[in-house]
Amino acid sequence: MDVKIGIADVARELTVKTELAADEVVTTLASALDKGGLFELTDDKGRRVVVPAAKVAYVDLGAADERPVGFGAV
Repeated sequence: MDVKIGIADVARELTVKTELAADEVVTTLASALDKGGLFELTDDKGRRVVVPAAKVAYVDLGAADERPVGFGAV
C-alpha cells in the first residue's frame, strides 16, 4: 500500500510503499501521537522512515496493492 505523509512546514510529502494494512498505519500514528513520540514506518524494502508525530499534517492511505497484470507480471 502507498502511504503519503504530509509534514508541517515542508513543501513535499513523503511517499512510503509498505506492506502494512491501513488500520495498522492508523494505529501506529495514533500511538505515536498519544506518546508524543516518533511516527515510524518500514517500507517494503526494509528501510525505516521516522517523522516526529507532532509534525504530521496528514496521512493519505492509498489502495492496497493488487496483483500486477500484463507483460510486467511475474
